Amino acid sequence: MMQNIMLHSFIAALIVAFSIRAHAQGCSDAGACTMSSLSPNAITSSDAPANRVTIGSFWGKADNSVSVYGSYVEYGRVLGSGVSFDAKVTSIAQSGNGIASFGLSDLYLNANIRLRESMVLTVGTKVPLSDAASESNDLPLPMDYQSSLGTFDVIVGVSYSLGSMQIVAAYQQPMTQNSNRFLASAYPTESKLREFQSTNDFRRSADLLIRVSHPFVISDRVVVTPSVLPIYHVANDRFLDDQGIEREIAGSRGLTLNANLFADYTVSDQDVLRVSVGIPLVVRTARPDGLTRSIIAALEYRMGF
Repeated sequence: MMQNIMLHSFIAALIVAFSIRAHAQGCSDAGACTMSSLSPNAITSSDAPANRVTIGSFWGKADNSVSVYGSYVEYGRVLGSGVSFDAKVTSIAQSGNGIASFGLSDLYLNANIRLRESMVLTVGTKVPLSDAASESNDLPLPMDYQSSLGTFDVIVGVSYSLGSMQIVAAYQQPMTQNSNRFLASAYPTESKLREFQSTNDFRRSADLLIRVSHPFVISDRVVVTPSVLPIYHVANDRFLDDQGIEREIAGSRGLTLNANLFADYTVSDQDVLRVSVGIPLVVRTARPDGLTRSIIAALEYRMGF
């Protein structure tokens, strides 16, 4: 027991240190993409541990010469036969163009119900821990520097196992909107932020995603899982211009197609170390929410007990 505690403490310290070393790098997303119940290999056997704690860090490169990094802590609990609960808190930091920001992002709460051996229903919420109204020098910052989308979202998803292949479908609907007031025209003409998309009174639309993944067993301890992740933004987002007129952001509706690779190393019967990397293959013309990454990588450690 003491040996396991020491191992857990060491790996937790390693991930925290790695996150600090990765300063100015990381990632955020609308939410459903990174929920553990909607991730590859999330459909577990009936003898899974009753409790699970996951700690992780993530980093990457965003649009507009912005670098981001972040971390998260998640707790999962099996409540009974076929029912489990997850809670996750995330944070993120962004830097670039002479601006640096950091803050708590979101709280995710979701329940997972096993409909049958090969199918799990996930119903959850994303609760914002920021209203996306951060400022610098008394001027509102664009979404690229906000720690959260600032929206309260409902997320519904289904994970289905078809032999070795896993298929996930999920829908994420904002129920509220944020308090962002960024107008590019408010910045001096020489400012880089004049090139950013205005998001004053931002109105973000819903997302529909499908993930298809297939694990490959490399050894008794190593599993590698490639995945494709199309995300469809169902309508153009909107904002109020400097005349108070609502405008659609042309090109913000449409498809983003991502390729992901996950590598899991089984440390013990109940503990797994995961490394993942992802890149976009297709992106929308306009991405005012600041979520697009040219590359994203993550390191996490899951502990069962």
